[in-house]
Order: sequence, then structure tokens, then C-alpha cells
Amino acid sequence: MTSSGVLNVAFITDAPRVAGSEVWLLDVLPRLRSHGVSPHVYMGRASPLDGLAQRLSGAGILVTRYDGLGTVPALTRGADVRAVQVWNPATYAALLPTLAAPRVVIVHDQLEYHYPAGLNHLYRAVYRRTKATPQRTAERVVTVSAWGQAFMHRAFGLPRVDSVRNGVDTERFRPAPPAERTALRRDLEFTRFTVLVPGRFAPEKNQLAAVLAARRAPGLDFVFAGDMDSGVGTLAQGLARTLKLGNVRFLGRRWDMPELYRAADALLQPTLAENQSLVTLEAMASGLPVVTTPIPAQAELIEDGVSGLLVPPQPHLLAQALRALAAHPEKAQALGLAARDHVEQRHTPGGTAAQVAQLLRDVAGR
Repeated sequence: MTSSGVLNVAFITDAPRVAGSEVWLLDVLPRLRSHGVSPHVYMGRASPLDGLAQRLSGAGILVTRYDGLGTVPALTRGADVRAVQVWNPATYAALLPTLAAPRVVIVHDQLEYHYPAGLNHLYRAVYRRTKATPQRTAERVVTVSAWGQAFMHRAFGLPRVDSVRNGVDTERFRPAPPAERTALRRDLEFTRFTVLVPGRFAPEKNQLAAVLAARRAPGLDFVFAGDMDSGVGTLAQGLARTLKLGNVRFLGRRWDMPELYRAADALLQPTLAENQSLVTLEAMASGLPVVTTPIPAQAELIEDGVSGLLVPPQPHLLAQALRALAAHPEKAQALGLAARDHVEQRHTPGGTAAQVAQLLRDVAGR
């Protein structure tokens, strides 16, 4: 802690590319300075992270690109607290014991996979061994939902788990006035009721169910936005081609998500695993009606029939819900308005930053 009272915090990530946990850094860290916290981000040199590094630097956040995890302890020697976000489970064993205390582990992991019987229990056992056990060596573990906090206590017996609610910028993610929306839809070539399906292509994100839902809703257009460099991305594109679906488009990774939300008519997220989804919150803040699955983390955000629709991830049920929204625009609008109100009341990034800053000060004993 400097004499000026500023808390210097090193945020360390082993991310190979950008996903929700990295977007969280971009949303929250610039706001920590108003709470007396000076963040410094340490990330690897993988080229998919270049855009994130540039945006963090543009927001006034110091960014250091490291060549290997072994260099991180020396690089972060002057920090008051070290906050670690982990993708690769091996990072816990390789990095945590080498970092000076106090250390905080920030967990964005989905934690529970709602796969068919047996697979979720296998995932839980693997998570306990590869992640939950080494997480115990940190002074504090923090996750991003009340459900996640309770689950980590119950399933893994972690004694020191806190939660901070995710937040999104309600000025950046907002409904579009009519003229702006018309222009965005023209530029993006959205001509019919358009369903946005964002997120990295991974088994738990369940994009294949969204492609099959598109087959059952030929009167609607489905636009996928997210990294395509995975087997799931290849399968989804191949399935759309095989089924000859003219109502499906794949945009790849996008940095213009606010505009996509404002131009779309609904969001589809047939996810099988979440902790607290930034995609869901961004869409809600944008006034979009959200169709997603009734898993605990999503049910924490959405009241079914009031601020969104919780629908089992079966393609015919997803398609039915989306067709109903298209047929009843007044209902879709009411869901979107209630969703935005919920975010404004409970999920602003300023509120998240205040929670994070207080937790970091508690850990540092300040």
C-alpha cells in the first residue's frame, strides 16, 4: 500500500484468448481507480489477446505481457494483492505457490455442467481435483454469482468463498432509438425477426441446439457471433450446410456486440453451464427478450415470463418460444423492458467495482 492510500493490485490471467472473464476485466478494472485501487494486468503474448490489451491500455490500465508464468512472480513483486484468473487448471499448481500473499482467485468457471446423467458428476470430480483443491491455497476465493458461492461451499467444501455480482455498462448496452435501430439493421442486413446467438463455440454453450432450432423456425433468422476456431464451431457450420439452412449466419468474433444487441430482436442462449453470464446481462441491458435454459445460474438472473423465458434446451421448445416472441412483439417488448430494469437495479459495473474494491481491501487488511 502506497503512502497515498492507493491499493496496488496485480490482475494475472493465463487466458489464451478473449472470453467472458477477460471482458469482465475490461468492464470492471477502469472503475476500480475511483475506489482507490490501482490495477495492473499481466497477460501472455497470445495474439488473440492483442485487442483486449489495446482496449485495456486505452482505458488507462497498465498492461504487461509476459513470456511465461515463471516470470510473473518477479513482475508482480511490488503489488499489495495478486488476483488470479485461471483458464488452465495446471496454472494453479504452477503459479499460486510462487506468488507472494495475499492472493485472491477470481472464479468465472461454469462450475456445474448440466449434461446427461453421469457426465456432470464426472466433471465435478475433475474440477475438485484440478481446481478446487489448489484454490484452497489462496487467501480468498471469489466468484460471480450467489449460486456459484453456495455451490462451491456445498460441492467442494471451500471455506472462504465470496461472491460479487457481474455488472454491465447500461450506457454502452442499451436499447436503440428507432432511427438508430433502423440504420443498424440495414447495415447488418437484418431484414426479418433476427435471433442473436452469441458466445464462444463450446459444448456447454450448446450452439448445435440453436442450429437445430433454426431448422424448426424457418421464418426467423439466426445470427451466431463468437470465436469459430473450435471443433464445435466447425460442427455448427457443417450442420447448417448439411441442413441447407438459409436462415443461419456465422459472423465470427465481434467487437461490436452492443450494436448487434441493439439491432437484434431476441437473444437465444441454449447454454448447459454458466456461472453468471455476461452475455445474458448485456442482452438484458440492451432491452432484448432472452430465451435461455432454466439452469440455476440463469434462473438467478431471469424471472421466467417476466424478464425473459427459461426454456429446456430442446430445439423444438426453443423454436416454439422464439416463434411466439416473433408473433407477439408486445410481449417481447415487455420482457425486454423488465430485463433492462433488473440490470439497472442490480447489475451495474459501478456496483461490481465497489464490491471488488471492498473485497480487495479486506484481503489486504486495509
